[in-house]
Amino acid sequence: MTSPDPDGLLAEQLLRLTRRVHRIQKRHLEGRELGVTPAQSRLLRTLAHYGSPPRMADLAERLEVVPRAVTTLVDGLEASGKVRRVPDPSNRRVTRIELTDEGRETLREVRGARRSAAEEILAPLTEKERAVLGVLLDTLVDSDAAKPC
Repeated sequence: MTSPDPDGLLAEQLLRLTRRVHRIQKRHLEGRELGVTPAQSRLLRTLAHYGSPPRMADLAERLEVVPRAVTTLVDGLEASGKVRRVPDPSNRRVTRIELTDEGRETLREVRGARRSAAEEILAPLTEKERAVLGVLLDTLVDSDAAKPC
């Protein structure tokens, strides 16, 4: 009889948790009827991290997707008034993407839905367990940033 593979078990648990997080976040987003897909909400969140409107190529790189995928997401968000394309002031061939007021409001709602989903996911944990989980997650996230590309 072989002993269980602890790393394999952890990997499976992480995958199951990731799927559960996505399901719960999707349910919380759908409940608010924001008119955005999870991919569009990720683009809105990413846009909010820029100090000035980024180029589509910048968004594609940050999101780790092909530029065409960003174009499709921006098209949908622009049609619903959540983002707009603006010309680059220093290079007329470049288009930048900025959040509209409606996009910022949607982003506030998305953040609220994500907080509600996190509260649901973390509900079974005590404060001490949450603190430990936070330290563990920071360790895993920060270990990736420390590695050379």
